[in-house]
Amino acid sequence: MTFKEQIQQGIPSILPPKQVYDPAINHAPKRKEILSAEEKKLALKNALRYFDPKHHAELLIEFSEELEKYGRIYMYRFRPDYKMYARPIDEYPGKSLQAKAIMHMIQNNLDYAVAQHPHELITYGGNGAVFQNWAQYLLTMQYLSEMTDEQTLTMYSGHPMGLFPSHKEAPRVVVTNGMVIPNYSKPDDWERMNALGVSQYGQMTAGSYMYIGPQGIVHGTTITVLNGFRKIKQNPEGSLFVTSGLGGMSGAQPKAGNIAGCITVCAEVNPKITKIRHEQGWINEVVTSTDELVARVVLAKANKETVSIAYLGNVVDVWERFDQENIKIDLGSDQTSLHNPWAGGYYPVGISFEDSNKMMAENPDLFKEKVQETLRRHAAAINKHTAKGTYFFDYGNAFLLEASRAGADVMAENNIDFKYPSYVQDIMGPMCFDYGFGPFRWVCTSGKPEDLLKTDAIACEVLEKMAETAPNEIQQQMQDNIKWIKGAQENKLVVGSQARILYADAEGRIKIAEAFNQAITKGEIGAVVLGRDHHDVSGTDSPYRETSNIYDGSRFTADMAIHNVIGDSFRGATWVSIHNGGGVGWGEVINGGFGMVLDGSTEASNRLASMLFWDVNNGISRRSWARNEGAVFAIKRAMKVQPLLKVTLPNMVDESLL
Repeated sequence: MTFKEQIQQGIPSILPPKQVYDPAINHAPKRKEILSAEEKKLALKNALRYFDPKHHAELLIEFSEELEKYGRIYMYRFRPDYKMYARPIDEYPGKSLQAKAIMHMIQNNLDYAVAQHPHELITYGGNGAVFQNWAQYLLTMQYLSEMTDEQTLTMYSGHPMGLFPSHKEAPRVVVTNGMVIPNYSKPDDWERMNALGVSQYGQMTAGSYMYIGPQGIVHGTTITVLNGFRKIKQNPEGSLFVTSGLGGMSGAQPKAGNIAGCITVCAEVNPKITKIRHEQGWINEVVTSTDELVARVVLAKANKETVSIAYLGNVVDVWERFDQENIKIDLGSDQTSLHNPWAGGYYPVGISFEDSNKMMAENPDLFKEKVQETLRRHAAAINKHTAKGTYFFDYGNAFLLEASRAGADVMAENNIDFKYPSYVQDIMGPMCFDYGFGPFRWVCTSGKPEDLLKTDAIACEVLEKMAETAPNEIQQQMQDNIKWIKGAQENKLVVGSQARILYADAEGRIKIAEAFNQAITKGEIGAVVLGRDHHDVSGTDSPYRETSNIYDGSRFTADMAIHNVIGDSFRGATWVSIHNGGGVGWGEVINGGFGMVLDGSTEASNRLASMLFWDVNNGISRRSWARNEGAVFAIKRAMKVQPLLKVTLPNMVDESLL
C-alpha cells in the first residue's frame, strides 16, 4: 500500500500486527495511577469506540495492558509503519491545498528529530500532545485527505469530531485543547481526563500543528540572552549563562547562548535527549561530573570562549557546586517543564533518572515531596548567587510559581510578588511585545532548502528597507532581526520542516508575507505556511509569562486570547487553535494560535493583510489600555497607518492625586 493509500484508508478495517515496543526511542514516562476501577472501564469503552465491534475483544486486552503499564491508551498497534516527517506538499493526497499543508505540519510535529516522545504523540514539554492516540491521528489525516475548501474539520482535544459544511473563507480546521470548565483545571484533573481519553494538553504549538523544532524558541531565547547582558551592561564574551532543560523547547538555550556569544551551561537529567541534542549540534560538549564541569568552565572563562556545555545531571548540583567554587554566574534561569512538575517535567536531586521515573508512577506522593524539596534547594542556591551579583530571571516555565508553592525563598518583601522578575517583565514585554514584535514564523511546504534560502533573502530585504525609516524606538529590534536572519543559514537552525522564525511587528509580518505571496505567484517558491508561536503579543493570556508585564489588575483575565482566535477565524486564518495550559501549566494560561497558507492568490494577499494586522494589534491595544508606554506609542502609530483603526486610549492619572 502506498503512502497516499495509507493516509486515505484512515483506521484500517483489518487489524495491523502488534508493534514491538522500541526501547531506543525516547518514551514518555508512565503516568500515575489515578483512575478508579469504573473509570478504567470507561477509558476502555472510550478507546474502543474508534473500532469495529468485531475487533473489541482482541483490542480490549491490549488496551487494558497499555492502561496498566503506561497510564494511558496510546494504541501503539496503529502507529503507521511509514517514516514520519514533513513531506513535500505534493506527496499528500487530497482535494485542498490548505488541507495538505496541515498534514505537512502535523507530520512535522511527530517527526522523530522533532518530537520529544514520538510514539506517544508528544512533541515537547513532557505532555504537549498532537493527539491522544494513534486512532485520532489516522482519522484526522483521512479527513484532511477528503476535505474540500467548503468544509471545516473540528478538533476536540485531539479527537476529530468531523467535517462540517462551511465556506471557502472559513478556517479549514478549528482546534481546541484542554478547554475544560474552570473549576476542573488542577493537574490531577488533567491526569484523569487524559487517562479517560477525553482531553489533552496541547501545549502551545504541539496541539496546534505549528511547532518547528527548537528553532521556534531559539530566536526569542537569543533576544532574551542578548538583552539580559545589555540589562546588566556586560559583554557576553567570556560571561556565563547557567540554565537547565534540553527538551523540545529548552534545547534552544545552548544554541541561543552560542549565537549571543557567551558560555552556556545547561543541565539535563535525561541521557537520551542529551544525546539527541548533541548529535543535532544544539550543544557543543557533554560532561558527566561536576569536577569536569568546573574545570571546563574555568578554562572557557579564561579563554573567553563561546561554547555550550551540557551537564548530564541535576541543575541543583551545578548551582551548589559553582557556589562552593565561587564561580561567577552572570545570567541564570531555568527551563525545565515545571508546568508538569509531578509527571516528568522536573526531577528531584540525588535520585537517578530511572528511579525517579519509577517513583513518579508508583509513589507519586513521595515523588512530589522530593520535587518540592529539590525546588527549595534550587532556589536557595540561586539566592546565594544573586547575592554575589547574578542576574536571575524566570523563563516563564512556572519555576518561581512552583518554587513558591513548595515553600522556597522566592517571594518579595510584600509577599505578593516574586523576588525575581519574569523575562517578559524585564525583557520581552517592554522591549518587544509592547511594540508589537513577536515570533512570526513560516514553513516552506515544498520541503526544499533552496526555497527557505529564498525566503530568508526576501525577509532580509524587506526588513532592511523598513529599517531605513523605522522610528528610533524600534531600531534595536529591527537591527537584531536583520542580524538574526543574515546568520540563520550559518547557524543551522532547521530541524524537521524547512522553517524559519523571525521577531517582527505587524508591518513587518504583512510586508514579508506579501513578498512571499508574490514570489509564489511568480513560481519562484512553493506554497508557504505562516504562523507564530502562541508566545506572542496577542495570542496568550498568561499572568506569569506573556502578560506578566500587565499591571492594571487584568493579567488573570483571558479576553485577549479568546478575541484573538475569534478575530483570526473570520479574517482569513487557514486554521485556528485555542488551548488551556500551554507553557506554564494546566489552568494557568489560555493561549491561541493560527496557521495561514499562502498560495500566491489574490485571496491569500487579502487574507494576510487583514488577519496579520488584527493578530498583532489586538494585543498592542490591550497592552496600551494597561498603560504600557511602548504599547501606547505602537497603537498610536498603527492608527496613523490604518484610518479604520480606532482604539480606546488610557488617560494617565497623576500619582500625586492618589
